[in-house]
Amino acid sequence: MRAIVVFDIDGVVRDVSGSYRRAIADTVEHFTFLEYRPTSVEIDQLKSEGIWNNDWEASQELIYRYKENQTSREQLQLNYNSIVAFFQSRYRGTDPQNMTGYICDEPLLLQPSYLEELTLAGIPWGFFSGATRASANYVLEKRLGLKSPVLIAMEDAPSKPDPTGLFATVRLLESPPRPTRSQVPPGNAYTPAPPLEGIDKPPIVVYVGDTVADMYTVEKARQLEPKRTWIGVGVLPPHVQETAARRDAYAETLLKAGAAVVLSNVEELTIAKIQEW
Repeated sequence: MRAIVVFDIDGVVRDVSGSYRRAIADTVEHFTFLEYRPTSVEIDQLKSEGIWNNDWEASQELIYRYKENQTSREQLQLNYNSIVAFFQSRYRGTDPQNMTGYICDEPLLLQPSYLEELTLAGIPWGFFSGATRASANYVLEKRLGLKSPVLIAMEDAPSKPDPTGLFATVRLLESPPRPTRSQVPPGNAYTPAPPLEGIDKPPIVVYVGDTVADMYTVEKARQLEPKRTWIGVGVLPPHVQETAARRDAYAETLLKAGAAVVLSNVEELTIAKIQEW
């Protein structure tokens, strides 16, 4: 084991332009009383700040920014729980037992055969995502058919760019046998992973994401555990590939945030590319 690959989910494994991002726009429009519906570009601009990985918080921030020219944030008194509930009614749907919302129509960007190739090459893989565990498992287990994949989700770790969840994912992948339930150390405290027996240098870690926050996460991991090689791989989400200008601008943003390379699709991260590192 000389390399470990960890994947983000949204924008990497599934296309969320018509689901999560649509739910953001719906939520902002609802809480601004139909006065303002953010465009896809405006949502990208917010995400490029690198701290709005949580889409509920991103929705709230867009509402605040629209309203702050009219009143102060304190006077606005937004109810965060109401924002979350409305967002989820669009994204997950209103049936508490089944997914019936936008999540049901997300196109897949990765196939199980790609992950099988990594396994055959002796490259462990797992997932670290800001999505809820229910949402992540819906795509990983129900859509892709994976059996108890290593996953650190929203409930398990602080929001990116905090690298705690990335560290936890790596530790799970380095600790045989593979567990069926991910777990972050108590208090979400960072502790360096123990060295592997018989290996002087720990395996490199490749983290694949589509946002500035993902690349910042890699940089923070590098600062906290400099003895390991951390590589950020940027992936262009489908919604930014509609025009060459937007594609190129988004790629440049990821490169400036620290991406070693930017790909058009996650499956372009071949075993040969990983071996080069």
